Amino acid sequence: MKKSYLLLHIAVILAGFTGVFGKLISLNEGLLVWYRVFFSAVILFVILTLLKVPRTIAFKEKLNIAKVGMLITIHWVFFYASIKYSNISIGVVCYCLTSFFTAIFQPAIDRQRFKISELLLSALTLVGISLIFHFDTSYQSGIILGTISSAFAALYTIYSGRLVKQYDSKVINYYQMIGGTVGLGLLLPVYLYYFPVEQLVPGWRDTFYLILLALFCTVGLYVIFNEVLRKLSAFTVNLSFNLEPIYAIILAFLFFGESKEVNTSFYIGLFFVMASVVLQTIIASRKKI
Repeated sequence: MKKSYLLLHIAVILAGFTGVFGKLISLNEGLLVWYRVFFSAVILFVILTLLKVPRTIAFKEKLNIAKVGMLITIHWVFFYASIKYSNISIGVVCYCLTSFFTAIFQPAIDRQRFKISELLLSALTLVGISLIFHFDTSYQSGIILGTISSAFAALYTIYSGRLVKQYDSKVINYYQMIGGTVGLGLLLPVYLYYFPVEQLVPGWRDTFYLILLALFCTVGLYVIFNEVLRKLSAFTVNLSFNLEPIYAIILAFLFFGESKEVNTSFYIGLFFVMASVVLQTIIASRKKI
């Protein structure tokens, strides 16, 4: 159990860099995500081949895994759109709503009762978010896109949590990335028709950042993510990822000059977010979920 929590927080730190790469890479959100899933699929193919991990499963099973991969792909499109239409702080703060959506979606999907403790912990997180970042009306589009992004992230975690009980994490991630590459690839012509760009192929600098993003913040992150889901609940995992905005906002302050003043309300909000994570960790440990 302790190992699972350690791996979970390593994943959270890696996740903190995803927003930074979104700011560094000049491609629009659609192309950025397509190259991310494409490079990730290639890297995973190499890893599976070198490690001789069997990936011979039925076509229907591959299709089911790929469909879940489209959930995370759509999440990324909206996540990076939120960042590009506003800033890193907006995008990552809205991501904290994932635990809130998980607390609502999971009981509905699994046809179970809503858990009051999860709803209360989500409310505690929402209080922290509102204190950390005072939303500006000029960032309304970014906030809406970020909210949609967190809803898809919650769905991905719930359905991916089912897959890890049957398949190797690397195999899951591989077919999810293939699903994202093919699915988003089919949608890109329509997407680019409405959101045209001058450059379709990334330059050397963008390619370098995309490879780093794919290797560490996609393959490494989501292999760890799926491994953790074997031991911990989807809600616990998503709630712990509420720490991601803290790392990402600090990085945004340091490297991008996002001059949001870190005042008393920031530290109070940070306390609420961390308190929700600590409380859920204690509850989960006692229940051994």
